[in-house]
Amino acid sequence: MSTKKRLITNFLSLASVQGLNFILPLLTLPYLTTVLGPSKFGLISWAQAFIQYFIQFTDYGFNLVATKDVSLAREDKRRLSVIFSTVMLVRTVLLLISFLVLLIIVYTIPKFQGDSLVYVLTFGMVIGNVLFPVWFFQGIEHMKIISILNVISKLVFTVGIFVFVKEPSQFLYVPLLNSLGYIVIGFVSLYLILFRYKVQLVKPSKDDIMYQLKEGWHIFVSNIVTSLYTTSNVFILGFFASNTIVGYYASAEKIVKAISSVIAPLIQTVYPFLSRALQDSRERTMWILNRIFILVTVTMGILSLLVGLSTETLVHFLSPKYEPTIPLLKILSVFPLILGWANVFGILTMINLDYKKELSRIYIAGSILSIILMVLLIPTFKEYGTAWNAVLTEGFVTLLMMIFLWRKGIHIWKWRR
Repeated sequence: MSTKKRLITNFLSLASVQGLNFILPLLTLPYLTTVLGPSKFGLISWAQAFIQYFIQFTDYGFNLVATKDVSLAREDKRRLSVIFSTVMLVRTVLLLISFLVLLIIVYTIPKFQGDSLVYVLTFGMVIGNVLFPVWFFQGIEHMKIISILNVISKLVFTVGIFVFVKEPSQFLYVPLLNSLGYIVIGFVSLYLILFRYKVQLVKPSKDDIMYQLKEGWHIFVSNIVTSLYTTSNVFILGFFASNTIVGYYASAEKIVKAISSVIAPLIQTVYPFLSRALQDSRERTMWILNRIFILVTVTMGILSLLVGLSTETLVHFLSPKYEPTIPLLKILSVFPLILGWANVFGILTMINLDYKKELSRIYIAGSILSIILMVLLIPTFKEYGTAWNAVLTEGFVTLLMMIFLWRKGIHIWKWRR
């Protein structure tokens, strides 16, 4: 299959299934917000925000670094087996450490003790995330498999929600079903890798392990500090506000992030392609990045505008109980455009050009700003302070990326013939 045909096939596969991935949460979100109410929905959202720290920890940057390694070695089965075995071993160790830390936290800290089972059940997302090596399928550019497995996960969750969750007292089924969906596709993906792609489990050498840890370190730091102004917004808000208020903010955030996710197929398809394209022609790669930037700006700009103009409609789609979400959604409406730019500047450009260390520093600067804004805004302004913190920090980080690229003479936002 030619490179162009493979790219188109991968993109269409991801885009078509992403549509279903977009629709299914929109079916469950209004149902859950109505059946559970803001309080229980807020608790579940807060637990998911907490568990995201463990997902970031076990990812360790492999979703980008290992993707690139697999992409460059995909014709070498022996090398693929070494990469796969090394990354899975390291992630499994990180998973065990994470579970031990989780148990210590939920059974010793009063804030978590009352709902300890919620956090333990939600931790299944971490297990499933470790079992499902998205980075491997991205590296070999078989995006259709990622898409199909993600749909299976969403279907398991969606059907289960409508069957088992009928009243607030059944809220524990939500994290349970969500985790089961992740774990099921994790085992299916491992079966495919071992038996369809004939990748073997081998004993990694110390050098292989150290290489992966070293290569992923800056991305790992970037992910951790990024979580301070993404996942941490919901998490920190939970310490200063009730579960109900957390539910209002979380519902607004889920809407804008669901809408922002439409860019995911493009990023997942193009990232490994650009990794290889840079080996052949930097000039050609810059031209492709320019076209992607224009496409992302137009598409995500329109989506941001639509969200800002239709907040009342979107909130009423959730439930009349969520009227306080309307002003929050207006504040967050710029998110699709900002996140679109951040993906192009950060993932597609800086990481592929091996500016991982510089990107990590930008994320650290963003985290420092976010911590300052959290202290100033969240205790006093609660959910509104959280929303402004999210927008200002993400905008600041994206601006720093653009300034860095501009200073390096990488002007991907300028029209190229």
